[in-house]
Amino acid sequence: MTALVTGATAGIGREFAEQLAAKGIGLVLVARDVERLATVSAELRSAHGVAVEVLPADLSDRDDLERVAQRLRDLDQPIDLLVNNAGYSLNSRFVASDIAAEEQLLDVLVRAVLVLSHAASTAMVARGHGRIINVSSIAGLLASGTYAAAKSYVTTFSESLAGQLAGTGVTVTALLPGYVRTEFHQRAGIDKGGRSGPFWLDATDLVREALVDAGDGKVISVPSTQYKVITGLVRHVPRSLLRSRRVSSLHRKN
Repeated sequence: MTALVTGATAGIGREFAEQLAAKGIGLVLVARDVERLATVSAELRSAHGVAVEVLPADLSDRDDLERVAQRLRDLDQPIDLLVNNAGYSLNSRFVASDIAAEEQLLDVLVRAVLVLSHAASTAMVARGHGRIINVSSIAGLLASGTYAAAKSYVTTFSESLAGQLAGTGVTVTALLPGYVRTEFHQRAGIDKGGRSGPFWLDATDLVREALVDAGDGKVISVPSTQYKVITGLVRHVPRSLLRSRRVSSLHRKN
């Protein structure tokens, strides 16, 4: 079995790679940082004795994205699990953002998920089995900028694709984290203080639960009891309240 993980050198993606390797699953790791890819791949090979292939790529670049898609379409070296994890956020209001940066964000959070899911599902359906995990966010349930809008797309797209693939042997799961202790916020320049308290999750627990949910064929995976409660409540909150700046600030995930 082989899994392809995007954004595999840090945070949630790195944890997916670690836990999959611990299960003896071969890996194709996708990320922009060549040096980090080399380091992570060496660590995983040494710790778990699995085959690890590295595929440096900037998913906002269409040529790079197509190379990853071609790897997913390769029937001679099949990918059994795709984890669409790559992502980041911008620490600015839309009207103050550079539009090129917003477009690049959209390419990574939305277009890459679309293209790679299409490539993977086409090959998987042809073989009659496979799994796709798309890392979305609780943010997608709110109304708080282009990051939240993109994650809303990922969740809805995953649900739609899961329905279309029912009965094919291929499953799709959207993972909706809340706050996770990774370097995500630091990279975005977002100050979240000590990152302690009941709403901060460990990536290890989150990924473990996500893999169980995906194995069970769940379409939506919401980690932890507290976020399951929040998700249930948010679905019944008036949209006008979700548009408020105070609520919308509680959105960035990992």
